Amino acid sequence: MAEEGNSIRAIIAAFAANLGIAVSKFVAFLFTGSSAMLAEAVHSVADTTNQLLLLIGGRRAKREASPLHPFGYQRFRYFYGFLVTLVIFLVGGVFALFEGYEKLHSPEPVESPVWAFAVLGVSVALESFSLRTAVHEAQPERRGLPWLRFIRTTRSPELPVVLAEDFGALTGLFFAAVGITLAVVTGDGRWDAVGTIAIGILLVIISITLSMRMRSLLIGESADQETLRRIEAAVEPFVDRLIHLRTMHLGPDQLLIAAKVAFRPDETVAHATEAINRAEARIREDLDDECFIFLEPDVWDQRLHETEAKPPGSAAPTAADPSAP
Repeated sequence: MAEEGNSIRAIIAAFAANLGIAVSKFVAFLFTGSSAMLAEAVHSVADTTNQLLLLIGGRRAKREASPLHPFGYQRFRYFYGFLVTLVIFLVGGVFALFEGYEKLHSPEPVESPVWAFAVLGVSVALESFSLRTAVHEAQPERRGLPWLRFIRTTRSPELPVVLAEDFGALTGLFFAAVGITLAVVTGDGRWDAVGTIAIGILLVIISITLSMRMRSLLIGESADQETLRRIEAAVEPFVDRLIHLRTMHLGPDQLLIAAKVAFRPDETVAHATEAINRAEARIREDLDDECFIFLEPDVWDQRLHETEAKPPGSAAPTAADPSAP
């Protein structure tokens, strides 16, 4: 479960950074009256809350399976990841848009801008530390993939959320700095409001992007193409034919595997049973995930099974597949 440990370290680093940043931004807002600084403070509060939600989801996901939930509670991690996207949208994005709209119509000058710039500098340092930690912890799972593709395809909900939040936070700090600078230089408080609105739009975009990813994970995604090939390679030596294969992630570290496998018509039940058991053992040996495996024996009939049979690697689309919904 190294991936889970990486996620927890990234979450804790982000929580500590965002908590300190939120406090400093609120102090700066009290001295400056900047709407961009207030939006950034609320943004940091939302991010801090999000880290708590991710930690709660990870803890609840460890509950033992029950008769009502026989496959366990790993989906809690996806559910709480989806809650995080709602917090980003409602607490961060919508609030910033509302505050920016109000200040655009009733602009006020930025007072004591030194406080704002000092806090922005500290915030950039802390957010950079959090982002660096998240990037470091995501490297083993990313395996050289471009960052955008990694966020779109990883089955872990925590790392994409932390990465997107930290990137959004640094970009939001840039918007706040530009808005406050222009407001101070021109004496027009509406630039501060423009920076606030830019922060709101940014958070809404991040929220929508992450919510679409969490929705796909909640519905249930197949294993990636490399894992599918490893499953096929583990099963095929023990059967006459792999008719079809279906997989679904019950959680980032839990995989449901269902397949129909063909044996010769004269094969004995004992031999088929032994072959299935050996195939299941090989799958568990080759995969790091906790696997729930169901292999159904059958006899190959081309007319009956031609619509079920799939070529290697095409058992189910993945998020990286352009044809996937």
